Amino acid sequence: MTTTKHRIETFGPQHLAGALRLSQQAGWPHRAEDWALTLSVSDGVVALDGEVVVGTALCSCFGDVATLSMIIVDASMRGRGLGRELMAAVMDRAGPRAMRLVATTDGLPLYEKLGFVATGTIAQHQGIALTATPEQAVTEGEPDPALDLAASGMDRTNLLARMGGVGLRTTGGFTVLRDFGRGRLVGPIVASNDASARALLAEAARRCAGGFLRVDLARGLSDFAASLGLAHVGGGIAMTRGARPAVPSDFKTYALVSQALG
Repeated sequence: MTTTKHRIETFGPQHLAGALRLSQQAGWPHRAEDWALTLSVSDGVVALDGEVVVGTALCSCFGDVATLSMIIVDASMRGRGLGRELMAAVMDRAGPRAMRLVATTDGLPLYEKLGFVATGTIAQHQGIALTATPEQAVTEGEPDPALDLAASGMDRTNLLARMGGVGLRTTGGFTVLRDFGRGRLVGPIVASNDASARALLAEAARRCAGGFLRVDLARGLSDFAASLGLAHVGGGIAMTRGARPAVPSDFKTYALVSQALG
């Protein structure tokens, strides 16, 4: 039971500045624009102490799957049950959908108590990108929602249309390179094989050579990312609740859109 006075309200654009303060307090690199993109495809809640945002949680529904994210509690409010209250609110918004999230070590015990199970790890790589030559041809082109759905099980047509940045295509896959956080981020990387995924990541590094680049890897490629100047700096634990059997597909998600959006 929390003994502090607060109220839970629907997350709206007027709460973005307060949410940004919380993510900065937590040491996360998100800009106001990054919060706004996630909110644009999400339903969510804030906890308010007076008019001060002291907690956030978002739910993004993509067909039969919902991603839960940006679950942050002000440092002064931790250990009082507010995180569980925020989670209950966004889980209600997810309804009967399968739920996914990327957990920090601190959040893991709560999520396990709520029925989430670990399914893997996300490796965050970032740094000053080195120039590279892709092993197969990569051209500019729009992201493919059908391939993304086949790989992830999520219908993210609306998200892919809103992301901006530059779409990159190769035989057997696609990715998007866009502004995020401290520089640029590449993801999702969707590919049917490792060679196509490497080519997409190499082209992103080539285009960002000398600048800051981040990628959140969901499968393999860590050694290759490091060879491009992107050091492994941590990551998170991929978790799910109510998962349904995956539809077999040749396409896999090698890197996430973001840890918030899967």
